[in-house]
Amino acid sequence: MKTQSNLYLFLIALISAMGGLLFGYDWVVIGGAKLFYEQYFGIAGQPVLQGWAMSSALIGCLLGALTAGKLSDRFGRKPILILSAALFLCSSIGTGMAETFTVFNIFRLTGGFAIGIASNLSPMYIAEISPAHLRGRFVAINQLTIVLGILSSQVVNWLIAEPVPLDATNEIIRLSWNGQMGWRWMFWAMTVPSVLFFSLGFILPESPRWLASTGKPEAALHIFSKIGGEQYAKTELRTIQATSTNMDKQGGFRQLLHPSMRKVLIIGVVMAVLQQWCGINVIFNYAQEIFMAAGYGVSDVLMNIVVTGITNVIFTIISMFVVDRWGRKALALIGAFGLAVIYSFMGAAYYFHLSGIILLVIVVMAIACYAMTLATVMWVIISEIFPNHVRGVAMSVCTFALWSACFILTYTFPLLNSGLGAAGTFWLYGLICLAGGVFVWRKLPETKGKSLEELEKELIK
Repeated sequence: MKTQSNLYLFLIALISAMGGLLFGYDWVVIGGAKLFYEQYFGIAGQPVLQGWAMSSALIGCLLGALTAGKLSDRFGRKPILILSAALFLCSSIGTGMAETFTVFNIFRLTGGFAIGIASNLSPMYIAEISPAHLRGRFVAINQLTIVLGILSSQVVNWLIAEPVPLDATNEIIRLSWNGQMGWRWMFWAMTVPSVLFFSLGFILPESPRWLASTGKPEAALHIFSKIGGEQYAKTELRTIQATSTNMDKQGGFRQLLHPSMRKVLIIGVVMAVLQQWCGINVIFNYAQEIFMAAGYGVSDVLMNIVVTGITNVIFTIISMFVVDRWGRKALALIGAFGLAVIYSFMGAAYYFHLSGIILLVIVVMAIACYAMTLATVMWVIISEIFPNHVRGVAMSVCTFALWSACFILTYTFPLLNSGLGAAGTFWLYGLICLAGGVFVWRKLPETKGKSLEELEKELIK
């Protein structure tokens, strides 16, 4: 019975985590297509338009993150997850069909809106259905699907793009198959997982904790029973009801202003910002510039991007096995201080003009450190530290902070790279990681092995 329950839990967690898969694919596909669509739309050499193309989806992410919590608190987690799948499908088709730069960005905004919803709801949904002793591992499934989405995007880009001669001019690239059609197929490939996620979304059960918080205890008891058996279901429902407060059961953003919420809200927002300002997404989004600055040609760049994607997947899998053993705080400390050290070496490599394999190894080390620690831990922490009745809107605030930080990071990298150089830029990211490590050491509580209701009693005072 326990084996069947764990299998059922794993399957529904995997389906809901397909939002993470599409999030990862849509987020990174633009990096491989960048060289080609820039030539097609004639924006190469225009940093402002290049930055807008890379960061326009982030505006959609902000809107999606801000609305996902309120929508899911009102209508449930399941229908909003299905909505995100439909938006991913529209984005993949529309972006690939775009004939103008404006239309391209409209559909990038649509995809960003879907990312904002999925990044909010997928980890929250998994946290709400998972038993305490498995919650870290199961929420980490969402991070695993994100990096699998990133890797699949990198592999698809590499397979689709035809070899580009080292001496190819911008005009040759623009008129090539890559410049006319190749980048379109990179976006269209996302239609396959989008359709799959949309179809499987209808068989997901609703979150039992959402059902219990909205006056449907019988439905919640039924789903909890399928997850862990009748005794587990009764215990969970009793605990949820015991931790109900006199606050507005529908939650709402105004509930986050209550003094008891200040501590966890600060922790959630800071961890979300740290996950972005640690700088790893720059490596994914601007991989072309980073590796070309190290002396690699276009074809080698695409291959190196695949290497970084494989590293990302391997160390995310490792994080799934240690997050419930080592704990959230230990991994966050390793990630923040570890990246600070690695960025000091990366900055030195650029400063002393070291290129080729040396820089590739340093980049792989940074991605490995991030994937095993901050990438997974942040989603686990923000999905478990908030009370049931405000979890949706609280995670909206955290993911809004995350995408705001990501927008700033993505948009400012070309400016920082131009003003400080690659060395100065990565040294700056290292200082941010150092400050983040100090915050984790002083403020972050350990949450492993505790139920969501136990954490509510401990943290909300």
